[in-house]
Amino acid sequence: MRNERTLVIGLIGLSAVLGLTAKPPTPTLKKVAEFDLPGPLGKRFDYLTIDTDDHYLLSAHLAAGQTYVIDLRSNRVVATVTDTPGAEGIEYVPELKKFYTSNAGDNTVGVVDLRQMKVVKKLRTEKKPDGSAYAAPFHKLYVSDERGKAEAVVDVIKDEIVKTLHFDSETGMPQYDPVARKVYVNLQDQNIFAVIDPATDEVVGRYPVGRCKGNHGMALDPEHHRAFLSCEENNLMTVFDLDKMAPVAFLPMADGPDVIKFDSALRRIYAACYSGAISVFHQDDPSHYRKLEDFQVQHAVHSIAVDPETHRVYAPEQEENGKGVARMVVYEAVLP
Repeated sequence: MRNERTLVIGLIGLSAVLGLTAKPPTPTLKKVAEFDLPGPLGKRFDYLTIDTDDHYLLSAHLAAGQTYVIDLRSNRVVATVTDTPGAEGIEYVPELKKFYTSNAGDNTVGVVDLRQMKVVKKLRTEKKPDGSAYAAPFHKLYVSDERGKAEAVVDVIKDEIVKTLHFDSETGMPQYDPVARKVYVNLQDQNIFAVIDPATDEVVGRYPVGRCKGNHGMALDPEHHRAFLSCEENNLMTVFDLDKMAPVAFLPMADGPDVIKFDSALRRIYAACYSGAISVFHQDDPSHYRKLEDFQVQHAVHSIAVDPETHRVYAPEQEENGKGVARMVVYEAVLP
């Protein structure tokens, strides 16, 4: 036994001399900035989106009932848009210089003119409008009325709801696929991936998502025909093949996944997790994925945005050790 201990100690010493000791993994993100946001401290934020034309970050402050327009070049809030009660989803329409907020507080879609920086119209929806997606060739916005179990279709030229699709499930995040020219929506109670044809606004397919339970968040890789789903009920990131209409991979996430984003240039997938992490994955190729880490952030993070030009990741923080905060944190991707 003594000789065995001596051998083990000797091997450890030799490894240290040769530089073979295990090194901690390099973090996938690095904090580079943070700045305060208006509104009540410690109150929930929700979706973010980026206006790449003006270099604006649009941030919905759900519990404050207001939405912020942030200049990404200076990290400065340039406008606070009021009258967006319970703002959850937010989507930018570049050709019209407008964005749309999903207002759960009064069950409306708010039409915001970016030139005036104010709400110019409200559209009545079913119940608890949430995530939204814009199908540009069709000039239509698709808004998930989560509690209303519906999808509202907005004509952005007329700013009118032209159709409402009803389901037997609460609706999660929708996305528009510019390659397939289809709209996808998560039916999160049924663990179903539904397909809408925006030419007719009819549901043309429903497909099970396998082991994924509570498919709420969604991001797309249209080039490789993949959808990435965040499964709230069992903490899985599911890769869904949009040709076979079937899941092809399941990877573990941190607890409480919500919004999920894909950086196509870096082939990275990021998911905001309520437990206090951003789960980070890498796409080796369309059929192979690996988890890089659960990058630790502030508890209760719900949403993130990824700037496709700078590859920076933005995440609003809302609480810290029981003390209220309201701030945006900016991260840079760290590459191997």
